[in-house]
Amino acid sequence: MRSDYGGFGGDLQELVDEVSALLGAPATLEDRDFRLIAFGVHDGDDGAMDPVRTRSILTRGSTTEVRAWFERFGIARATAPVRIPAAPSAGVFRGRLCLPVRHGGVVHGYVWLLDEAEHSITQLDAAMAVAARIGDRLAARAREGAGPGRALRELLTARGRAERDAAEDALRTALGPDADEPHALVCVRPVDGGEDELPGARTIPSAAALCLVPGARGDSIALLVRLRTVQLLATARSAAARLLGEAAPEGAVAGMSDGRKSLAELPDAWDEAVDSARAALAQPLLGPIAKWSGLGPYRLLTALPADAPPDPVIAPLLTEAHRELAHTAEAFLDNAGQAGRTATALAIHRQTLYYRLSRIEQLTGLDLADGESRLLLHMALKAARL
Repeated sequence: MRSDYGGFGGDLQELVDEVSALLGAPATLEDRDFRLIAFGVHDGDDGAMDPVRTRSILTRGSTTEVRAWFERFGIARATAPVRIPAAPSAGVFRGRLCLPVRHGGVVHGYVWLLDEAEHSITQLDAAMAVAARIGDRLAARAREGAGPGRALRELLTARGRAERDAAEDALRTALGPDADEPHALVCVRPVDGGEDELPGARTIPSAAALCLVPGARGDSIALLVRLRTVQLLATARSAAARLLGEAAPEGAVAGMSDGRKSLAELPDAWDEAVDSARAALAQPLLGPIAKWSGLGPYRLLTALPADAPPDPVIAPLLTEAHRELAHTAEAFLDNAGQAGRTATALAIHRQTLYYRLSRIEQLTGLDLADGESRLLLHMALKAARL
């Protein structure tokens, strides 16, 4: 069996075999994200290899439908064995017994048994005791895997050259051979929850490190992703999509940096990722995953200080009373100053548009027939979104 759990792999295999022996049924161990860790060999009939178990062993994962069926029985909160019936419509053709694997009140995975037989309380207690030992080992592995995350956070928050160099050395040591691979950074904002609620970096495709990074406007998730080449960001996009689906609240977005060849460039890459996320929050059309190279004018606008006050020219438009006029001005400029297209986009009569445009000119003192006035107003409105 191939294991992603390093020196813990052999111990985990022995513990899974021990559960199988205790309950007389084939067992598999998956992490909390339903990724296969270990499976026991069972000398039983061919029915032991039902489609779900076969897929888990061959592809090291489960389908969305299977996960949804299992999770509806409360396995993530359970502290005792959970019986799960068959569900052919979800591809689950045999009933199962799930042993939650917990440590310190946190679920770290599940032991699954193709088992529809009844067991004594003594047998189940013994099996849960083994599951607790598995939980201890998975928790220890999670703490070990947090090393790259801590080092990444230290690098991204370092102040001064000496502190940054020390953090870079720590990250290089934590990553090992991966340190010499090209990388990109992903920023996810906003965040709902603390560090303990983040998925393990090993559950995210091509992830090298994962951590929370504090900021003036709240925490962000930082994800360091290995790339095949500096130019190819497909793995970063896949990792960002996975992270948004698993660890971010509704409405969260992800920003992607350009690829980097060395760890020393990661602080600059983080700035790009953060600014890409800011732009995606300000302009939904850029999201939910925005990449730095695709931000267009927002690359310039995000360079402005985050705490800079709005340009005085649009101050009157930012009041609650004139919010509709601000929206009209932005739509007019987004449509290259074409009245017909703007009126259609806003679903208003053209004469209504002309009236609003004259009010905008009165409030701002700008001439919307002048190119530089349009440029100033457009940039000021977009900057205000950030």
